[in-house]
Amino acid sequence: MVDITGIGVVSPHGDDPDRMFAALMRGESAVRPVFPELARPAAAATVAFDESRWFSRLQLAGVDRVSQLAVAAASLAVDDAGALDADPERVGVYVGCGMGGAAALEAAYAAGLRGKRMPPLTVPAFMPNAAAAHVAMRQRVHGPVLTYSIACASSAVALAEAARAVRRGDVDVAIAGGAEALIVPGVVSAWQGLQTLATFADGQAARACKPFDAERNGFVLGEGAAFVVLESSARAQRRGARVHARLAGSAFGCDATHLTKPDPAGQQRTLHAALADAGVAAHEVGYCNAHGTATPIGDAVESAALHAVWGDAIEQLWVSSTKALHGHLLGAAGALEAVITILALREQQLPPNAHCDKPDPRCALRLVLQPSRPAHGVRVAISSSFAFGGSNAVLVFTRA
Repeated sequence: MVDITGIGVVSPHGDDPDRMFAALMRGESAVRPVFPELARPAAAATVAFDESRWFSRLQLAGVDRVSQLAVAAASLAVDDAGALDADPERVGVYVGCGMGGAAALEAAYAAGLRGKRMPPLTVPAFMPNAAAAHVAMRQRVHGPVLTYSIACASSAVALAEAARAVRRGDVDVAIAGGAEALIVPGVVSAWQGLQTLATFADGQAARACKPFDAERNGFVLGEGAAFVVLESSARAQRRGARVHARLAGSAFGCDATHLTKPDPAGQQRTLHAALADAGVAAHEVGYCNAHGTATPIGDAVESAALHAVWGDAIEQLWVSSTKALHGHLLGAAGALEAVITILALREQQLPPNAHCDKPDPRCALRLVLQPSRPAHGVRVAISSSFAFGGSNAVLVFTRA
């Protein structure tokens, strides 16, 4: 078995996992209006981040915000895990990142358009594997250092691959997670052009994202990073580590039908495969941290897939999407939502599916509609990530 012995976050709700979880349980939204200069109103969940806590001014040269967030969250996870005493060649870093250094790239474009000198470290700042490389350098990791860029499934796949590496004995310890920092005007405008971002009335930005609500109209972007430390149960027991939860199984698959439109059959296949890998039946799963982006088609497809896999047991499955409160972190979404799922199991509390005033009868899920709901003995939970490109990833966690 693979244990989670360390957790670190730099999230829109702060960098303390327990305080973050408490804020989510209260239903506190971190979504705020951004970039008033844009033609259309935009909202996002941003991180209050003090880079000087983690980097000197000299170290910051050529280090994009996405890598800064990753270094901080990974460091917090390692600190939380305690004395790992691992051979650096037997430690791996597995990172999901969907868009790389968005701020560096935007600054480079702006400089070029104004005829100014291009920042010389633009390429190493925006390359997608920069975050993983900086984590490895900070932690002195000499084992595999890998980056997964699979849109919204990036960091879920990173966690799954890390757990498999531990299970196979490829590494003794894995530092796995994701980071994304794309709240810049150009990226937000691009997502608005795709017409997937939520629209909202004045003063209603915090409630813009409404997963599974009958009046949902899209998601809001978020930024941040989340990492976990993974090791075998035997190793964790030998060193007396605190175990937050276990990553019992996972699966990935592809719809292979459409670049942006999800397919219920593809999600069903991945859900079935993840449960089989974990050796659990659907009726044993008590909670699903859903992908739940609050798009009209996305939530309906995910609901159909859950109904198909759970059958009559769907009435016993609690479901919520926490994106309503922390935004959609794209490449880092899977890791942050995995951490939230881990904390839900550990604390035996289920985070709410916020802002769902009129549940869509076409979804018909057992949504967590009230804050601070006890988990009532939930021992198995899943976290789903369904990405552009048709890539699906599902993680299965069990209570320690």
